[in-house]
Amino acid sequence: QGYVSGRSCVYMFAPVQDDIPEVNKPSQMATKSVNKVILIGHLGQDPELRYTGSGTPVCSLRIATNDNYKDGDGNLVEKTEWHSVVAWARLAEICSEYLRKGSQIYIEGSLQTRQYEDRDGNQRYATEVKARDMVMLGGRGASGGSSGFGPGAGYEKTGGYGSSEPATQSEGQSNADGTFDPDDELPF
Repeated sequence: QGYVSGRSCVYMFAPVQDDIPEVNKPSQMATKSVNKVILIGHLGQDPELRYTGSGTPVCSLRIATNDNYKDGDGNLVEKTEWHSVVAWARLAEICSEYLRKGSQIYIEGSLQTRQYEDRDGNQRYATEVKARDMVMLGGRGASGGSSGFGPGAGYEKTGGYGSSEPATQSEGQSNADGTFDPDDELPF
């Protein structure tokens, strides 16, 4: 390998390698793809939990994300985008149990499009986010109480899609009467 420095540029040279595996050659790398969605928003309604014929839990969520910008006249414009999210298995049960309308959440997943037939027999398509992970955001007093007091207080992250791991408890405990007792003395 060599390196040559010009007046304002640095040029890097690498020897040509014929032993590069087929998978890593540029012509093959162009065929790879990514299907990843990350959303941070608020629930527009309470989660809807149902079960498939085989008993698998499925939870439907409607999440609102907001975008603020100034138009040509300098007026502030707020645009709300609605997203359909579907959680499966244990993640579906966690969403149904701990989330409420107004809860702020982080969702990570992928886009999926499904085909179905409506009541009139027409073919319809729905694109939705298939959730793999969910984090409850917001603090005490946040609307929906997603990370405040009550069931699930202090729980910050689910075990992930289809995981049977319990969520991790954050430091400190909330008591039944709604008071907060830290585990240790706080240094500030």
